[in-house]
Amino acid sequence: MGYRTYTCPIAKSCGGCEWLAVPYPIQLERKQALVEEVLGQAVRRDHATLEKICGMDEPRGYRHKAATPFAPGSRGRVRCGFYAAGSHRIVPCSSCLVEAPGARDVLNAVARAAERCGIPAYQEDRGCGVLRHAVVRMGYATKECLLTVVTNGPRLPRAEKFVNDIRRNKPQVTSIVQNINERRTNAILGRQCITLYGPGVMHDRLLGCSFEIGPTSFYQTNPAQTEVLYRLAIAGAGIVPGMRLLDAYCGTGTIGICAAHECPDVEVVGVEQVGGAVAAARRNGIANGLDKRCRFVRADATEYLVAAARNGRAERFDALIMDPPRAGSTPEFLSAVCALGPERVSYVSCNVLTQARDIELLREGGYRLERLQPVDMFPHTKHVECVATLVRR
Repeated sequence: MGYRTYTCPIAKSCGGCEWLAVPYPIQLERKQALVEEVLGQAVRRDHATLEKICGMDEPRGYRHKAATPFAPGSRGRVRCGFYAAGSHRIVPCSSCLVEAPGARDVLNAVARAAERCGIPAYQEDRGCGVLRHAVVRMGYATKECLLTVVTNGPRLPRAEKFVNDIRRNKPQVTSIVQNINERRTNAILGRQCITLYGPGVMHDRLLGCSFEIGPTSFYQTNPAQTEVLYRLAIAGAGIVPGMRLLDAYCGTGTIGICAAHECPDVEVVGVEQVGGAVAAARRNGIANGLDKRCRFVRADATEYLVAAARNGRAERFDALIMDPPRAGSTPEFLSAVCALGPERVSYVSCNVLTQARDIELLREGGYRLERLQPVDMFPHTKHVECVATLVRR
C-alpha cells in the first residue's frame, strides 16, 4: 500500500506502543471497526450517524506527559527508562517516538543528577532507597515544564544541590516538585507534594483558555487531540446562549470552562469528587474570567445527580457533558439523568465497552443516539476515545 511505518529500537522490549509496526491508516481502520462492532447495533436501531475516526496528521511526539521509574545500577548508577511489558524490568530509553521533544531528556537528566548527588534509587523488592519515579509535563501551547520527583519518604538528601544540577542542565524546567509516596504500591504518585523550585504548577492552553496543571492534576496527555475531543463534546451538547450546562466528572474544569468561553451567557455547573481538582477548577474559572458563569461543586457525581433529580425543576439542566473514568458511569447516575431530562447528553468515553453499556441505559430512559465520533488520542496503541451525542425523545 505504500503506507509509512515507524520504528523504535526498544519497541519489542518496551511494549508501550503495541501497534507501532502497523501502518497508521490501518490502525485507524481497526479502531473504527472496534467502535462499529461494539456500538453498531445502537447506531442502526436509532438511525444514528457513525462518523469517520479523527486521526492525527502527525502521530508522533504527541504525549506531553512522560514518566520513568528508577532502580539502582552498578557502581552507584541510577537506571531509568520504561518497564518492559508485563514486568518491572527497566528498559533504558534515550528518546521516545511518541513523547514530546525533550521530555525524555529531562527524565534522564534526573537520573544523572541523582548519581552526581549520591541520591540512591528506590529498591522495589526491599522497599528502601529514595528516588522512585519522575514525571514531566511539557507545555503544548506554552513553554512551561513541570517536573515531579517521587521519593520514598519526605527526606531528599542534598536536595538543593540536586535541584541546582537539574536547573543547570535542563533550564527548560520551570518548576520542580517533590511528591512523597511511602506506600508499597504500583501507583506512581502519593498525596503529599513539596515545591522545590518555581511555582509548583505549570500552565497550558486549550481552545483559547488557560489551565493550571499541578503534579496530581488530571490533564490529557495529547493536547492536540484533546482540542478535537472538546470541540466535539461541546458541539454535541448544542451550546446556545442562556442555557444551563452540567459538566459531570469535570476534573479541573477544562471542558466546562471551554464551553463557557465559546458561548456567552452559558451557565456551567461542574461536579467532581476530588477536592484538589475542584480547587484547581475554581482557580481556572477565575483565571479565564469565567468564575461568574462557572460554578464547581465537590461531590460524587452520582450522589449529586440523584439529589438534583429529587429537586426536580430547581435543578434544571439544558444539556449534560459527561466524561467518566474507564469504568463508565453508574446506573443510579444514568437513571437520574433520565429523570432530570436534559435535552442533550454529550458522553465522552475512553472505553467504548462501558460507554455502550451506559448508552443502553440512557436509551431505555428516553434518549436516542444521534451521533458517534471516534477520536484517536493514543496512536500506536489499541485505545480509542469516542464522543456520543444523545437527544431526548
